This record gives sequence, C-alpha cells and structure tokens, in this order.
Amino acid sequence: MAANLMELEDRIAGLSSEDQARLIADLKRTLDSGADEDAEAIWLEVAEQRYQEYRAGKLSSKSADLVFEEAQSKLG
Repeated sequence: MAANLMELEDRIAGLSSEDQARLIADLKRTLDSGADEDAEAIWLEVAEQRYQEYRAGKLSSKSADLVFEEAQSKLG
C-alpha cells in the first residue's frame, strides 16, 4: 500500500496548482459528506502504518523542540 500511496503522491505533485486545489476540495467534500463511523479506526491504522515506516527507516523525524523552533522562525 505504501508504494501505491507514494505513486499517487508523485502523480499529484505533477498536477497543476489548479488541479491540486480541485482535488483537495473534492477530497474534503468527500470527507465532510457525513460522519465516518470508522474514522478512529482509520486514523489508528494510518498512525500504525506511519510508525512502521518510521521504524523501517522510511520516514525521518524531528524533535518537537526543533519543529516549534522552525515554526517560530518562519512566523517572525
């Protein structure tokens, strides 16, 4: 599944800004079309997948302090 997601992300990155915005709006509308009773289970599945990718060295991480420091420097 991760390979499919990465392929999809690459394809989305190749879209124009207008098409990306339309895709985002369509996805948001899909998500907002009603309460997803399985939302918590889905988020837990995504979190577990990302954790496993992190443990496998496929994702990097930063400390919270560094993330906040970078955010603060961008805000001014």
